[in-house]
Amino acid sequence: MGNIRPLYIKNIARELVAQRGYAFGIDFESNKAQVTKHTDITSKTIRNRVAGYITRLSVIAQREKPL
Repeated sequence: MGNIRPLYIKNIARELVAQRGYAFGIDFESNKAQVTKHTDITSKTIRNRVAGYITRLSVIAQREKPL
């Protein structure tokens, strides 16, 4: 079973990836720092959830790449 995330978390994450996809990767800690750098999110919980979803999107995208 996967995590159920609110739509606003997904929207923020997708918008960040669309605008600055080059800044994010599969490492949660670096994604967390990039979310802090590129947004004005003050809540630690929201920042971590957005960074986690971006990490998940990156892992899925990397898995789907053809060899």
